[in-house]
Amino acid sequence: MQQRSPGAAPGRTASPARTRGRAAAGALAGATALALALGGVASAQAAPGAPGPNALGHLVDMNLLTFNDFHGRIEQSGSAGGVAALASAIKAFEAENRNTVVAAAGDLIGASTFTSFIQQDEPTMVTLSKAGLDVSSVGNHEFDRGFDDLTDRVIPLVDWEYLGANVYDKATGEAALPEYWTTKFQGVTIGFVGAVTDELPSLVSPGGIEDITVGDPVEATNRVADQLSDGDKKNGEADIVVLLVHEGAADTSVASATDPDSRFGKIVLGANDNVDAIVSGHTHLAYNHVIDGRPVISSGQYGERFSNMEITYDRKKDEIVQMENTIYTMAIRNERGDVIGYNYEQDPSIVPLVSEATAIADELGSVVLGDAAAGFGRAVRADPVGAPSFPENRGGESTLGNFVADVQKWSLNVDGTRNVQITFMNPGGLRADVAAGEVTFAEAAAVQPFANTLVSMNLTGAQIKQVLEEQWQPAGASRPFLKLGVNAEFAYTYDPAGPAGDRIDDMWLSGVPIDPAATYSVGVNSFLATGGDNFATLALGTSKADSGKIDLESMVDWFDTFGTATPDVKQRAVGVHLPGGTSVSAGASVTVNLSSLDFTRDEVDADTAVVSSGGVELGSAAIDTAYTPNFDEVGQASVNFTVPAGASGPTTFVVTVPSTGTTTSFTLDVS
Repeated sequence: MQQRSPGAAPGRTASPARTRGRAAAGALAGATALALALGGVASAQAAPGAPGPNALGHLVDMNLLTFNDFHGRIEQSGSAGGVAALASAIKAFEAENRNTVVAAAGDLIGASTFTSFIQQDEPTMVTLSKAGLDVSSVGNHEFDRGFDDLTDRVIPLVDWEYLGANVYDKATGEAALPEYWTTKFQGVTIGFVGAVTDELPSLVSPGGIEDITVGDPVEATNRVADQLSDGDKKNGEADIVVLLVHEGAADTSVASATDPDSRFGKIVLGANDNVDAIVSGHTHLAYNHVIDGRPVISSGQYGERFSNMEITYDRKKDEIVQMENTIYTMAIRNERGDVIGYNYEQDPSIVPLVSEATAIADELGSVVLGDAAAGFGRAVRADPVGAPSFPENRGGESTLGNFVADVQKWSLNVDGTRNVQITFMNPGGLRADVAAGEVTFAEAAAVQPFANTLVSMNLTGAQIKQVLEEQWQPAGASRPFLKLGVNAEFAYTYDPAGPAGDRIDDMWLSGVPIDPAATYSVGVNSFLATGGDNFATLALGTSKADSGKIDLESMVDWFDTFGTATPDVKQRAVGVHLPGGTSVSAGASVTVNLSSLDFTRDEVDADTAVVSSGGVELGSAAIDTAYTPNFDEVGQASVNFTVPAGASGPTTFVVTVPSTGTTTSFTLDVS
């Protein structure tokens, strides 16, 4: 499918068609290798003296400043430097070298903090425009309010070019967004190709993007990069081609970035030689690699870091001399890891804009809704205390996810017209914790910033099992497992070592086993209701009814009714693995491996796992509460016990955790 970018792009002096990129870009300076040796991310206390016009007339020095996943963090807080400090950093580099361009890799808006969220991200769009952002790929969050909102409201409000080479008009197959953008410095043209993850249809409400299709980012990238490198001035040309892609590695290792089975690995390995550098995002990680002679980078999240890629181009030889990337941190930390300042002063032209937006948000958000008896936290993959950025684990069960599911079940049933029995909440819809103490409107809004409505539907018991099976995401997904929050009346067990598609074991509703053939009323937000996050079975629900209630509105109403929220520290999903199988003999020695017995934040620790039958304790073991990144396995114990001599046939064994009150069970067929 051949398309031209519908966005205008400056011209350039024609150069012969060629295959270039990796061979020339392979001549990288030693600083990049040093950055890699230090773990892939170099930080600095201040901007270095960036090169000005090169003393040799045929060499042109340029700075490419990049960031990603800003998510409306316009205010200075913690590791995030804020947009005013980011603007100062940009100006510092521009002052040293006028050959500077600023680019991003998507998710600049959406999932924002309250100040930006409550004003539909207009403060972010205004301030990033003023800060000097030139170009960005679209991210999935740019589509949160639908494609029409992106094209009719967002794009007209910003001063940068939004790119999406793999976004096509469904009716015509033509490009639905600009595919590339170019800029020229001293006769050298840098071209930017933009692409978004092809998981987009599962990451936003499908109804909002029904008029577009999302293609293979590798195909689109190579097509446009070849177009920019074919020597034909009529279709755009560039001496240097940079891919801005909203897709990223699952961790910071080179192995992850080159995993051929992952979406990002396919991009890194599949981008052809006409692509000279890859600037990525989406997974909120900071990495600084050189792979096959080409920079592959990401600057983390929330404006906590930015990158400077120093590029030198030889006009005489028509080739890249160097592409050397360094990642800079915004926050200054002491030896304990505490933030004690920032590396850049705040730009005085931006500060009033942020202050005005903050004042509006403070007024709107200061209303106290109720109280939290203790903190409700998202799951984490590592200790968040002292961490440079929040180590979220969307694969872990959380008190916050379960609480939101409880609230939504209450909200769907409060008017008496529905009888919703089970609710699910996606972890990606939770964007902030709830601290102990007073809960304000701003705090509640920060938790769920997407303004989804609540939807009820009917599913069979078999379909409910399938929904839970879909927590294990498709192969190559950036996040391999997404843990659904569930309401208090619903519980289940699963085998983490079970075969794909058959990991869910027992399910109960108010203690009664779920009947696969029976029909149950299920509630979810509108994102999940249309199959978001690859929960395709939810899109198949029957008798769907959109309540029209916004998720945030439901939280406000809940606090208005109940006043105080108290975290439930009982696990609603427990891992049960029986290495010897479920068929045993009376008197046999059995080991059961248990997992997901503990939360990951400030909740009371799970202490001991106890197995009993008929009210008689048979065995116990201490629970290991070490972190298990990406999955819901925190709180593990192996309990050995002897099957009672008098047991026969299907026999239930109860698992309890005294410190938290978690209770579940499993069944063995005793002969």
